[in-house]
Amino acid sequence: MLQVARLSRNTLGNSLELVSKFLKSTACAGGGFSNRQGQVDLYYSAFAADAILAVDESWDSTELEPWLMQYGSGSSLDFVHLCCLVRLWAACGKRRCPSSMSDSFVERLETFRSSDGGFSSRLGATSGTAYGSFLALGAYGDLGRELSNPTGIEHSLASLKTADGGWSNEPRRSVGSTAATAAAVVVMHSLGQSIDPDGIRWLLEQRHATGGFVAAPGVPLPDLLSTAVALHALDATQAPWRQWREGVLDFIDSLWTAEGAFHGSWADDIPDAEYTYYGLVALGHASV
Repeated sequence: MLQVARLSRNTLGNSLELVSKFLKSTACAGGGFSNRQGQVDLYYSAFAADAILAVDESWDSTELEPWLMQYGSGSSLDFVHLCCLVRLWAACGKRRCPSSMSDSFVERLETFRSSDGGFSSRLGATSGTAYGSFLALGAYGDLGRELSNPTGIEHSLASLKTADGGWSNEPRRSVGSTAATAAAVVVMHSLGQSIDPDGIRWLLEQRHATGGFVAAPGVPLPDLLSTAVALHALDATQAPWRQWREGVLDFIDSLWTAEGAFHGSWADDIPDAEYTYYGLVALGHASV
């Protein structure tokens, strides 16, 4: 996704510096980047770091290392924040993370394995989630490690298929969600698995008339997260969507702010690093 976000430079042009300035304005004095409440946050820091890397080649990401060291091997972190910590170390460069710490990260990640072979944000969960498998795949990649038990992940994702052709983050659901479906498609594609055509059809059907993608069937407004992840999954599988490219670009532009950031949707008044990153990813896909 970072590689795709870098493609946004083709469209942003002179606005690149504005985006970089906004993102760096969320930096905290002691290290890391802030959330919407102005507090340092690993989750938002991961998005901010990747977004800056996408638009600013001059940024020295290794300045994050002293701050990251305080989290050690992430033993006190939940699954999502553990994956964010791994992502931030990768942003500094894969060789910057001590090998002993990398081993500990893998051990900690495996504690979030669900009984069905997937990954969940809850320890001891019976079923994994599409989001959990997506995060785990990314974390293993960031660590330069081979993902263990990919068959378990495939089994977990199969149980999350919904009756309408998409995927959910919980088994036995009748209606899918765009984020879960996109995550499942990307994970299966990365594992070399064939993708059910119904899943691609389902994603294409979530396109809103105004150009973006909605979070689930029946949701009235499109949003930037759903748009970015849907485009990422569709491009990964080379699905046809580019006949709508101009509409997608118009939707992304409608969420752009003069301060160099993106809103999450038309109902969102506060731009932040997370949605700015998703804006760059969506723009990157629509720029080529």
